[in-house]
Amino acid sequence: MGTMSEDSEPARHRNYCKPLGIRFVEHINNSALSFKTYQAIVLIVTFLAYASYHAARKTTSIVKSALDPNETSDLGLKFSPFQTSYLHSWILGSGWAPFNGTDGTALLGDIDVAFLSVYAMGMYFSGHIGDRKNLRYFLTIGMVGTGLFTSLFGVGYWGNIHVFYYYLIVQMVAGLFQSTGWPSVVAVVGNWFGKRKRGLIMGIWNAHTSVGNITGSLVASALLNYGWGWSMVVPGLMIAFVGMVVFLFLPVSPDSVGADVDEDDVSSPKKSGEEVSEPLLRSRSETRNNEDKAVEFIEAWKIPGVAPFALCLFFAKLVAYTFLYWLPFYITHTAIDGKYLSSDAAGNLSTLFDVGGVVGGILAGYISDHLDARAITAASFMYCTIPVLFLYRIYGSVSLTVNICLLLVAGMFVNGPYALITTAVSADLGTHSSLKGNSRALATVTAIIDGTGSIGAAIGPLLTGYISETSWNSVFIMLMASALVAGLLLTRLVVAEVAAKIDHSRSQGGATPQSPSAALEA
Repeated sequence: MGTMSEDSEPARHRNYCKPLGIRFVEHINNSALSFKTYQAIVLIVTFLAYASYHAARKTTSIVKSALDPNETSDLGLKFSPFQTSYLHSWILGSGWAPFNGTDGTALLGDIDVAFLSVYAMGMYFSGHIGDRKNLRYFLTIGMVGTGLFTSLFGVGYWGNIHVFYYYLIVQMVAGLFQSTGWPSVVAVVGNWFGKRKRGLIMGIWNAHTSVGNITGSLVASALLNYGWGWSMVVPGLMIAFVGMVVFLFLPVSPDSVGADVDEDDVSSPKKSGEEVSEPLLRSRSETRNNEDKAVEFIEAWKIPGVAPFALCLFFAKLVAYTFLYWLPFYITHTAIDGKYLSSDAAGNLSTLFDVGGVVGGILAGYISDHLDARAITAASFMYCTIPVLFLYRIYGSVSLTVNICLLLVAGMFVNGPYALITTAVSADLGTHSSLKGNSRALATVTAIIDGTGSIGAAIGPLLTGYISETSWNSVFIMLMASALVAGLLLTRLVVAEVAAKIDHSRSQGGATPQSPSAALEA
């Protein structure tokens, strides 16, 4: 009885730590919120939070053409009846020093790699901290800091700042604050949702990435005509505002708000003959003894499946982030049906890549749930990316209609495995059976996988900045080769999943078959 009293007292104390917004809603309703209501709040708030992260991140790709309008690609001239840069100067303006010189494209690439390098390194530390600190405070600080330094980049427009290192340092600090986002939101969602239909749920939820990119593109493009500074400051203010919403409303776990866990929502035993998946969220009695110590960084790397998926994401994000940072620039400097698009039109067209990404994330999640095969799904999408990129490079300039169709398909295949690995796969591995019930590994595992991927995300835009000065053909060859390597890195896991499915089909009516996930753990 004494133990029960000691356990219940901290729980009662935690009830008084509910976010102010939650308290206000309960006061208006004059009743405590249900578990499903908390789940809805978590999905909505984390969706808005990470969408705002990507909206702020997307802005630099939109302002590139305003900062450096004079770099004309060989492909653009090939399809244009004009053989001079007069058309580009008329459409895009004179640019912004120091980015409007002959090395402007390379300087913009340097800023991208600086941002993403700090982001990748910060990701490892953010996951480590996220498993040990209050995620609501941690996420709020990260979002407000991101908003501040995104805005400071835009302040250079009104301050007439032409010092390269100002923009470099501002972007590096912004990257550090940006790294707080992903481990935190995945860990919070993981605290509230179990493994049932995780791929589909997280595939839909992961649309925040594309929604954020689309929002950032549309907002930044619309404001570009008023001065490129507005394209940075407004998204910066947006993420700071959403950060305050996070502070007021985000419940990081059922325990933090004293919610009664609905077992039907977090655990669903499968039908007879199938493996029973452990829920990501366990009951307090199951986890109390296992949550005292968070998993260490090296230990998390040793979890089966973490290394191959992390390395796969390295190359998958290299492809995805090259499109994220350079697609509007590429479109602006490429003649489509013999015509160049303005900066805002190119930014709007680039959003179709993210629209395809929404479909790809949901489709990859659904397929992987249906097949119970994360590796097979991710590898298949990466292999399909190769011919799609080839077609976009060759035929994307034929007409606007063809460009739109190929952009949608490219976004679907490029972002599908990216979304699957960073959400459902990370959550699966963060609750791997080798952890023996320790639930305090989710942010660390998520940070390892996405942090490793972010190193590739830094290298891709950097290489593109230099390679594109010579030939965009070489850029697309690099992207296709990366997609191939990403698929090949999952070969062992694919073979294990295929072998498990063969064993399953052979053992129908016999002994309990081994599931693909169990095969990977062996």
